[in-house]
Amino acid sequence: MAFNYDQYLRTDKMPTLWCWGCGDGIILKAVIRAIEKCGWNMDDVCVVSGIGCSGRFSSYIDCNTVHTTHGRTVAYATGIKLANPDKHVIVVAGDGDGLAIGGNHTIHGCRRNIDINFILINNFIYGLTNSQVSPTTPRGMWAVTTQYDNIDPTFDACQLAIGSGATFVARELVNDPKKLEKVFVKGFQHRGFSFFDVFSNCHINLGRKNKMQSAVANLDWIENMTVSKKKYDAMSEEERKGYYPTGVLYHDESQIEYCDAYDMIIEAAQQKTTVSKLHPEIVDPEVGK
Repeated sequence: MAFNYDQYLRTDKMPTLWCWGCGDGIILKAVIRAIEKCGWNMDDVCVVSGIGCSGRFSSYIDCNTVHTTHGRTVAYATGIKLANPDKHVIVVAGDGDGLAIGGNHTIHGCRRNIDINFILINNFIYGLTNSQVSPTTPRGMWAVTTQYDNIDPTFDACQLAIGSGATFVARELVNDPKKLEKVFVKGFQHRGFSFFDVFSNCHINLGRKNKMQSAVANLDWIENMTVSKKKYDAMSEEERKGYYPTGVLYHDESQIEYCDAYDMIIEAAQQKTTVSKLHPEIVDPEVGK
């Protein structure tokens, strides 16, 4: 039986404004299927999106949604989650929205380990505004802001998330919607900050200007620079150059979630004491040395 997406969508907003062949629609459908697999009620889900092509996500999915200012998705989502800890909060941001102007908020969302699902739609370019270079644009690629090709080094968003404290970090591609759905389910069920780096195509504003004339060519380019984590782990440092591992890259259930830590503040205030006295188990080992 075909999956009924209409019950999860604002059908009056259809068709989407995304370009034909854009990976954003694949991600939207994978998120919907993952929500269904998790058994979540849409009244208990909140999707927060910012500016860019990914920002339209909150217009199309039929649940509680917030369309925020540029780069501030995690800040808004943090407030929503702290005020409604029983709700399932999903952030959708592009590589520009989430890693450039919003990079600081992303870092501190990871650091706090608040129970937010952060989906980075990484198409390696500012797509909506017609091809400006982004933090993930590879060196040597052309963009309207790098007329002689990009000379800035790209960086690995998953390494950033792990280093910042996210407790679930994964990477998948729009090329394989089933794998994408499965990794969303795993991350959605994790209590803590879940970071998904989803490689997607922008064949209109990245591909066509960099010798990839079709969506298929852009998708092939994405696939050719990724390998499974298992294969990546078996490669030498030299062999790893130019490749990104896919799958669940990091998963830690041992860290306290931020809403739980926030409840400790309330408890301490009510008892007129401090968190470290009530819950010494969460105090960093170096405190008091």
